[in-house]
Amino acid sequence: MIRVLIADDQALVRAGFRALLEVQDDIEVVAEGADGDEAVRLTGELRPDLVLMDIRMPQVDGLEATRRITADAELAGVRILILTTFELDEYVFDALRSGASGFLVKDTEPADLLRGVRSIVAGDALLSPSVTRRVIAEFAARSHGGIGGKTPLFGAKRLEQLTEREREVMALVGEGLSNEEIAGRLFLSPLTAKTHVSRAMVKLGARDRAQLVVFAYESGLIRPGWAG
Repeated sequence: MIRVLIADDQALVRAGFRALLEVQDDIEVVAEGADGDEAVRLTGELRPDLVLMDIRMPQVDGLEATRRITADAELAGVRILILTTFELDEYVFDALRSGASGFLVKDTEPADLLRGVRSIVAGDALLSPSVTRRVIAEFAARSHGGIGGKTPLFGAKRLEQLTEREREVMALVGEGLSNEEIAGRLFLSPLTAKTHVSRAMVKLGARDRAQLVVFAYESGLIRPGWAG
């Protein structure tokens, strides 16, 4: 069973997501939170597999809640799926940068939400890679010494920790390719591609593939406009 925590300040929205998720044979909603504080507290208590996190909530918002959860080593196995009203929302980029695994707009189709939940928990390809790349590229294009004027998570020197093949694989992750697609592009087995991705994540301290995409842009490995 995939154990999900829903965090949204609107009771009607929470009820809608719960109704959609709970009829699935493989998904269980373990709790609901009305703000970021509740989301962090319940995540610590219940250790869900995934948190559906509204980005804009009163008091403690979804961005700060995401930061607190991803900063807790004991919650390393918890994945966060950001819910937002607008695709090009700087909070979304910051959430991805902080360790969220992906995002969806709230009016997404139910089938896409269910696919996203299952994909993220399974550790599969980055959710909605073309949309996620567009968000990252948008803020990368505004960058002056870090995306959106922020200090980069790491500089180009950190790339020296990666082998040439790992850098090549990381660039393809940044383009949104799955392990199978990377394998086909580089004439590798899917298992070998997965191994390279995993090693790059470990060396860079990336929480998941979403952060690898951010890293690929911030390091200059990918320039805005290269992919998608």
